[in-house]
Amino acid sequence: MGRHAHVNNSPGAEFIADIPLRARTIDGHHPWMVESLHNDGRAGIDADLVKRLIASQFPHWGHLPVSPVAVDGWDNRTYRLGDDMTVRLPTAEGYAPAVDKEDRWLPVLASSLPVPVPPVLGKGAPGEGYPFSWSIRGWLDGETASPDRIDDMSHFAASVAQFILALQSIDATGGPQAGAHSFHRGASPAYYDDETRRSLAVLALQDGRIDVERASAVWDAALVATWQGPPVWFHGDIGSGNLLVRNGKLAAVIDFGTSGVGDPSCDLVIAWTMFSGDSREAFRSAVGQDPAMWARARGWALWKALICVVEYIDTDPKRAAEHRRVIDEVLADHGILG
Repeated sequence: MGRHAHVNNSPGAEFIADIPLRARTIDGHHPWMVESLHNDGRAGIDADLVKRLIASQFPHWGHLPVSPVAVDGWDNRTYRLGDDMTVRLPTAEGYAPAVDKEDRWLPVLASSLPVPVPPVLGKGAPGEGYPFSWSIRGWLDGETASPDRIDDMSHFAASVAQFILALQSIDATGGPQAGAHSFHRGASPAYYDDETRRSLAVLALQDGRIDVERASAVWDAALVATWQGPPVWFHGDIGSGNLLVRNGKLAAVIDFGTSGVGDPSCDLVIAWTMFSGDSREAFRSAVGQDPAMWARARGWALWKALICVVEYIDTDPKRAAEHRRVIDEVLADHGILG
């Protein structure tokens, strides 16, 4: 299946209720992805609204069929428009700034990257009762990355590293500085210090399911290892859900909603969320970066995994176990590499 971009009562619930908007993803894996074909109408957006918007603002495409994609992300509702386009509509105000950002910068980035990124075809205005700008993008063929779709995971890891390095090498002059639009990717992980420490406090009561003392040491190390370089481009959500695969190889990178210029350490989180063993070493070797960068990357990975464990520990054991796995691997990595 082709895909274009942008597709509890447990302790601590009082501060995780709004995680989908505040946290966003940092590993390309959206725990709040939904089966769109069974949930059209989420966030007040449905195919009929999209048809009306297209008819009123892009009448030359008004004859094309509109249908929701099979799997949708949380930030946007995404629809097929004919065979070659998608329509993306932000689901909340916090996600709306990505429309203008991508419209401005994706064409600038595209020519310097080793694989395709979403082509910008149009930007829609609020209308028909929908309050935000929205976008039309070209369809990119491929499937979201998973081990069963990848020929050689180490080669794939090196390809992802090459994409990250190519992105970092693009002139960042005038680019969007890390901030609210990027959910503070590209800034210091210290922005999420309070949330991280509250998660650790909750998990300290959970009978040793997480080594809170070691996790605290990893977090402290991330905060000390401040970014000293000039701002560079980062994607902000490099992970399996935003990497498209075709014929077993990396074919495209999608969803630049959290992109910007700043500290790119957040883009290394895939080292623990998707790669392991030889593929992790292939990624680490190909992407390079200094020890301080890796310390901050471990902090980003730890923050996200901690808040997700807190959310799922008593309600979804399978998801909680996956995030505990990430925590364990981050802690082990810190123990070896410091």
